[in-house]
Amino acid sequence: MPRLKVAKIAQLTGHNASVFALGEDQAPNTFLSGAGDGWIVRWNLDEPENGRLIAKVETQVFSILHLPERNMLIAGNMNGGVHWVDLENPEKTRNIAHHQKGVFAIEALGDYILTAGGQGMLTKWDRATGKALESMQLSNQSLRSLAVSPNQKEIAVGSSDNSIYLLDAQTLAIRHHIKDAHSNSVFSLAYRPDGAYLLSGGRDAHLKVWQLNGTPECVNEKPAHWFTINSIVFSPCGRWFATGSRDKTLKIWDAKSFELLKVLETIRDKGHLNSVNRLFWTPYKNYLISASDDRSLIIWEVSPANDTNV
Repeated sequence: MPRLKVAKIAQLTGHNASVFALGEDQAPNTFLSGAGDGWIVRWNLDEPENGRLIAKVETQVFSILHLPERNMLIAGNMNGGVHWVDLENPEKTRNIAHHQKGVFAIEALGDYILTAGGQGMLTKWDRATGKALESMQLSNQSLRSLAVSPNQKEIAVGSSDNSIYLLDAQTLAIRHHIKDAHSNSVFSLAYRPDGAYLLSGGRDAHLKVWQLNGTPECVNEKPAHWFTINSIVFSPCGRWFATGSRDKTLKIWDAKSFELLKVLETIRDKGHLNSVNRLFWTPYKNYLISASDDRSLIIWEVSPANDTNV
């Protein structure tokens, strides 16, 4: 198994509360963060020490999504509000009190936007107008995670009822309901880029790999962390994936064998002091970005130990 070289590039501070959300931005060398202070901040990877506040909402931001064609942001807050933030004209920002308890995940699906809410409801929005088109009650508990697979034409939804729901991306019909997928809430989901597998992480600290040829089947399971797995992301090249956990660590894995390659921890690697809440892996210099309860973000550069070309 090839070794990995991981370098800590910078640690970003400026938020005044836990950082829960990360997302892409207009330029390849910038990204966005959202936190418990209600701030949405733009960071430049070439000048990481200088974050710029671009929007503020009245309560904790749990999820964000950038719409480049509209120069707009969508932010989900802890009370279930969905903010449509006009970056050119912030005064035109709309907050739609749609969900309850929290909007834990937002994903783009072609001409539509999906939001997952704290009361178990999944909503489909028109991307161009910001109007809610359709809602479905999947569970009587919170929907914690979303993932979209273009290859499978499928949406995966993770719930606090321990289930994973696999939906048809066009009709939202339930293809499969994986009951007791984890022994506790399903906090994170990610499709492998080829669409052959779905990875899930739970509050039970287990990482599971689901084969999607026909009826979903768990083909790999491991106690990957000590506590909740909050986030799973694949590298842009598709060779690796990373997990972030409440145990303060990030782990990097081989995307084919699902074997552990690297652990990034507090003392040895100068990692986070508290829970790792969200990960974002950008194609720009293959930077992996982590966000934490310690109010900071860390930029990591990942490459094979004997090859700097990813």
